[in-house]
Amino acid sequence: MNMLLDDKSWRQLLAPYKRSSTRAAVVQLLDTALPFALLWYLMAKSLEVSYALTLALAVPAGFLFIRLFILQHDCGHGSFFPSRTANNVAGSLLGVLTLFPYGYWRRTHAIHHATSGNLEQRELGDVRTYTVREYQAFAPVYRWLYGLYRHPLVLLGFGPAYQFILKHRFPFDLPWSWKREWASVLWTNAGIAVAFGTLSWWLGWRSVLLVHLPVVLVAGAVGVFLFYVQHNFEDTYWEHDKNWDFYSASVQGSSFLDLPRPLHWLTGNIGYHHIHHLASRIPNYRLAECFRQVRGLQQVTRLTLWQGLRSLRLKLWDEETRTLVGFDAVRNRETSAPSPIAATAPRRGESSAEPGTTPSGVRGGREDHVADRAPAIDESSRSGRVTKR
Repeated sequence: MNMLLDDKSWRQLLAPYKRSSTRAAVVQLLDTALPFALLWYLMAKSLEVSYALTLALAVPAGFLFIRLFILQHDCGHGSFFPSRTANNVAGSLLGVLTLFPYGYWRRTHAIHHATSGNLEQRELGDVRTYTVREYQAFAPVYRWLYGLYRHPLVLLGFGPAYQFILKHRFPFDLPWSWKREWASVLWTNAGIAVAFGTLSWWLGWRSVLLVHLPVVLVAGAVGVFLFYVQHNFEDTYWEHDKNWDFYSASVQGSSFLDLPRPLHWLTGNIGYHHIHHLASRIPNYRLAECFRQVRGLQQVTRLTLWQGLRSLRLKLWDEETRTLVGFDAVRNRETSAPSPIAATAPRRGESSAEPGTTPSGVRGGREDHVADRAPAIDESSRSGRVTKR
């Protein structure tokens, strides 16, 4: 993407799309919450017929759950309603339904936006990614644990269940000094307890779990996948702090997930993730318009759904090739590298002198011995320049 834009130019270019609309926000709440409530009720009634039917209904309900989460997400960025109070009230109430404490998630997600692609700041809001060099220094047990963590069954199955059900109930990694965020966690837990108690009184606790748990698991798996593929693709962006650039990280390190229109709707247009990272104050209902009208934003890494699924095999950032690679690339590199003994021991009939020297150790005039050089760093990362990789 050949665009020489500084901070001011980006702001001016994207400013028209940052206008929030109360009408659009209310319409999205109604066209998402009402179908979700209807599906949830039908799932509860279907328990009397067949649990297979209940599970089938959990799929569309799970996608509507994701859409509700995106509405909460926009509230956290202050982009959904024009009113700050309306955003905070709606976001907090949606947090009870999505099981994500609004205040806690809002702060950690803001950190993700401010540090995405920064190798020195990989603490909060990201799927943990190590470099090839870091991975090669791991003891075997830590390699195994990291491989387990990045396995699709953990990443899309156990991981989301842990995040939704346990992690955000008791986020003990949260600093105690974050009092507002802790208050958000406690109030959300209280709201969940009241909602669960009320529904259990009406339907029975077992029915509530049989209905809501599959919805959460479907939404968690799909939601984490969507988040994963937005930043984990072959030519993504990772840079050390001294060379890290916000705009390069946003455009090069975030993909456009090209989904069919119904899936864009169900997922709250989160596929336009590069635009969202460039300007998080653009509400989800204006992202597609921005994409269509700003032609330069169409020249980014575009992933299909199939390509997104294939990206699950990518686990490590290779600083030499500046690409995201799988474990197989590291294994191939390690097995093809000669052992230290084999690399230094001369074969029969050969001299043990260094390449480029005479047997007596005096360097000759040959120019064929070239030292290893570090890969060149794109100097555009120091400025507002963003280039398509």
